[in-house]
Amino acid sequence: MTKAQNRAEQSGAVDMARIDVVAPNLKKRLSGVTSTIVQLVPVQARDLGIAVCGPGLPDTLPKMRWWQLPSLLRRPASGRQRIWHARRNTEMVAGLVLRHIFRARIRLVFTSAAQRDHRPFTKWLIRRMDGVIATSRLSGRFLEVPHKVVMHGVDLEKFHPPRSADDQFAAAGLPGKYAIGCFGRLRHSKGTDLFVDAMIALLPQHPEWTAVITGRVTAEHRGFADELRQRIAAAGLSERILLLGEVADVAVWYRRVTLYVAPSRNEGFGLTPLEAMASRTAVVATDAGSYSEIVTPGVTGTFVAAGDGVALREAIRPYLADPAIAEAHGVAGLEDVSRRFRLENEAAGLREVYEQVWAKG
Repeated sequence: MTKAQNRAEQSGAVDMARIDVVAPNLKKRLSGVTSTIVQLVPVQARDLGIAVCGPGLPDTLPKMRWWQLPSLLRRPASGRQRIWHARRNTEMVAGLVLRHIFRARIRLVFTSAAQRDHRPFTKWLIRRMDGVIATSRLSGRFLEVPHKVVMHGVDLEKFHPPRSADDQFAAAGLPGKYAIGCFGRLRHSKGTDLFVDAMIALLPQHPEWTAVITGRVTAEHRGFADELRQRIAAAGLSERILLLGEVADVAVWYRRVTLYVAPSRNEGFGLTPLEAMASRTAVVATDAGSYSEIVTPGVTGTFVAAGDGVALREAIRPYLADPAIAEAHGVAGLEDVSRRFRLENEAAGLREVYEQVWAKG
């Protein structure tokens, strides 16, 4: 064993000689990109030498430590140039610096989830990538370079239908027979206020339903959350529209709700409808992000125009009136996500891009 291998073993770092792909995560705060890396890398690692680097990642993932960066100056044992798979501008910049300033032997791949015209600097960075991936057909329309669409998958081990009494809504000890959920960070862009308005209008007509909202409230959005609480209290619904804040395990709440609502005004990709469908839960969503490519209207749920609160309310109404519709769409959603959105599908799509990049030399 070499000194480098011995040091790596003692520090819990990977043996870089066996690593062909590095997935950087250059952001401390949890985000959708971070969640994607955490779920996907263990699947990729089944048949690929891959490591993550950066803050905010669990120790269960194969990690390249910062002191191992010089190893990028050498090719791995496979003889191929390592791939630096960036998902943010900062990571593209870091890859270019490594390659052109420090002469790292790497190829650069970028995944774009943005569904808007990129800024000039971002376009400049993307043109310098060796491979480009779009997470949906819509995001691909804003790319001016050849790319492959690889949609995100969902962890079917973590997100699954109810299996025990704790997965039932009754286990939460909350009022009502059925629950409708809205999960994610509380802020205007996520449309939490649209969901609250819909619940204020609908719940008085449907006493068997309770609305559950989970998610972190950052300091800059505390006023927004306080205003929502005031509106709920003014409607006399504080016991039926519940803001739970961050929960220890959001996966169990997907199983407890009969209907999930994704009311975002804008998104990158948006994983929550997939997580709900994997939990056998019907979905009402806006057409933000990739939601319109995920949800099949009349089969697994429905979607409406982003920002249209009236349309959102009316899309939810039939499910509250007839929970059997939600249950049927939940069954269809589980079947659909198990076929189209497995993590293994995403890993296979990425591997195709990697192989194409390696084939270029």
